[in-house]
Amino acid sequence: MTQLAERSAAPAESQPRPERRRKRRPGRARRGWILYGMLVSLALIYIFPFLIQLASSVKTEPDAAQNPLSLVPQHWTFAAYETLFASSDFTTWAQNSFFVTVFVTLGRVFFNSLAGYALARIDFRGRGLVFALLIGVMAVPGVVLLIPKFLVINQLGMYDSYAGMILPLLADAAGVFIMKSFFESIPVSVEEQARVDGAGTFRIFWSVVLPMARPAVMTIVILSFQGSWNELNHFIISTQDPALTTLAKGVAQLASGQLSQGTQYPLKLAAAALMTVPVAVVFFIFKKRIMNASAGAVKE
Repeated sequence: MTQLAERSAAPAESQPRPERRRKRRPGRARRGWILYGMLVSLALIYIFPFLIQLASSVKTEPDAAQNPLSLVPQHWTFAAYETLFASSDFTTWAQNSFFVTVFVTLGRVFFNSLAGYALARIDFRGRGLVFALLIGVMAVPGVVLLIPKFLVINQLGMYDSYAGMILPLLADAAGVFIMKSFFESIPVSVEEQARVDGAGTFRIFWSVVLPMARPAVMTIVILSFQGSWNELNHFIISTQDPALTTLAKGVAQLASGQLSQGTQYPLKLAAAALMTVPVAVVFFIFKKRIMNASAGAVKE
């Protein structure tokens, strides 16, 4: 028995052992470090203008003119921020921007979702033509539509009012396209189960499909907030009353020397720095929800 065991064990011992996994090659690690270095360099290139903006906003007027690219002010001062709040209508501009931006963002989320769901799920005559026109609108530059917008707003009696500022921005072609594409990725069986339970079309959209489209909705929230907050051309043609001036329009007016003489670099960059804060806050709040997968989907 021992001889048989030794004979049966001999071939097993003579078989070559599997080689261990080789360690990562130095060349591959070196390429990884080079790639990371390039990405960091690109990030620094993109963030450098923002750092200049922050640094110049706390400089004196001569320092900002003589050393525009310096990140270390010679004399720290918040005189630009004090002048901005004390000698301008910055607070009024910010209030108008918040009011318009909130309503435009809510309107775009609702109407873009409705239009996207109709194009994705409701089979009606001319749906392909409507979608083709939607793509065509996305290809038209926004500057071309400024004069028609002004004529429509003026004829409807909405010039110099919040209605003229908000209503034309309540829907956009890009948002409808995003929502349509996301709704088409949701399984149809989810809606069929709700329809069997007696739910109507709007109930299915509002209670079943829209909650599953949270990533697309969060994307629309960020894009709508950023777009309406930074909108300038539309507010130029829709209002001329100083009481309705938005933050983007007011900051643009500072370039004409509205508050004082000189280059006004610290003043302009201080206003621009404050203007970027709400957009950055909204982005960092909702960015994690953009890539989340839709919840509640069923397996097919």
